Amino acid sequence: MQRGKFDMNPSEKKYSILESALRNSFESSLSRSSNELTKVTEARLLAYEAFRKTGLPGRLNEKWRNSKFDQVSEQSYEVVSSKPTYTQKVSEIFQCSIHGFTTQVEALLNGWYYTSEKQTLRTMENGVVIGSIQTAQKEVPELFERHFGKIAKYNLHGYSHINTAFFNDGLFIYVPDQVHVEESIQLIKMVNDTQKLMINSRNLVILGKNSHLSLMHCDDSVNHQSSMINTVTEIFIGENASLDLYKLQNINNHTFLINSTSVVQQRNSRLKVNVITLNGGAIRNELNVDLQGEGAEADLNGIYLMDKKQQVDNQVFVNHAVPNCNSSELFKGVLDDESSAIFNGFVLVGRDAQKTNAFQRNNNILMTSTAKVDTMPFLEIYADDVKCSHGATIGQLDHDAMFYLMQRGICKRDARLLLMYAFAAEVAEKIDIQPLRVSIEDMVKKRLRGELSICEKCVLHCSTPDIPMEFEIDMSKI
Repeated sequence: MQRGKFDMNPSEKKYSILESALRNSFESSLSRSSNELTKVTEARLLAYEAFRKTGLPGRLNEKWRNSKFDQVSEQSYEVVSSKPTYTQKVSEIFQCSIHGFTTQVEALLNGWYYTSEKQTLRTMENGVVIGSIQTAQKEVPELFERHFGKIAKYNLHGYSHINTAFFNDGLFIYVPDQVHVEESIQLIKMVNDTQKLMINSRNLVILGKNSHLSLMHCDDSVNHQSSMINTVTEIFIGENASLDLYKLQNINNHTFLINSTSVVQQRNSRLKVNVITLNGGAIRNELNVDLQGEGAEADLNGIYLMDKKQQVDNQVFVNHAVPNCNSSELFKGVLDDESSAIFNGFVLVGRDAQKTNAFQRNNNILMTSTAKVDTMPFLEIYADDVKCSHGATIGQLDHDAMFYLMQRGICKRDARLLLMYAFAAEVAEKIDIQPLRVSIEDMVKKRLRGELSICEKCVLHCSTPDIPMEFEIDMSKI
């Protein structure tokens, strides 16, 4: 495929500020990636052409109708292109330590793989390959080409096209057959700049047969500068393999984040996802799971605690393409002030997918009359021998339970805290790693309580008060 000029036709529609900036920077973006695989260059060209036709999604699109992301298009962002110079250790820029839980830390800074080592792609003693996705194109091209661009194929839209066309770098992980990775891998995505950035990063995770991996995906902002983070992650889980995926999101109130994760599962594979959203101006989590092998199981969970004018949008799609597969979804949220949440759960059961078990549930608590939730659980079933259900609830704290607790000498404030924590704990309890579960439970307690240190009179005593965490919530409204 030849590269060509993409001149704007005067008769075409008027483009937004961001769309114009992207169109103007695409040619230079291609020239910087001239040494990459031909397949990637072709994918960039096709994605850019798709973006030119579709533009950025807006409120006329049903799945974006209530989203705040229509505000992005009229903001002026600098599209990240240059690689940051390595001057500090990751721990000097951002530190995320969990008591009693050690991880192998990998980092992205402003969308680029960040390491002090000369090698940006390493092969461990057990055969695990990990490092920069840009380097992986050159050093393990067969693995890369086998999966790149073939997994993220559902719910494509303008932002996913932008990611393919403009991504600079990201994380690549390959776990060979029969390898059980003992130590969890933690990906820390950091944003640190004085300018408003648009960051496009891409990750590719491949699990061979009978392998296992535990992966933490953390989104954090070092400063309070506004930014637009657009991430696409493709995951392939081989036969009898298992993946535990934890997503922790704690970004500033000025940042927009799109996390699009697509997973393909083979026969008898297992996927467990926990999405913990604590802070962020506007966050959209897209989770697309394709069950392609019989006996595959997907357990998808999320908890979101929003306040002020924050928004979280969880878009979950599960495709049951073959028989004898199981999927479950549990997403719960507590919304305060003028915050909002969107949940769109879509389960598709194909004609051949007999003996399917699929369940989804979305529960929400509104702490104020100005908080808002739009929840849309949805089943589309073409097989007749299935067990499927869905449900959603939106309400306030149970007044009878409040009365029961207060009758036993617990003050109203502590009674509310206990009920909110009990509501959220159902998701946190699904985390299998005990130190991580304790840490997440503490984060939830502190987020609900709005305090950084233990209060002797508080019923929610956190077990690790020495870990610095910054969460803000107006408890006067609770």
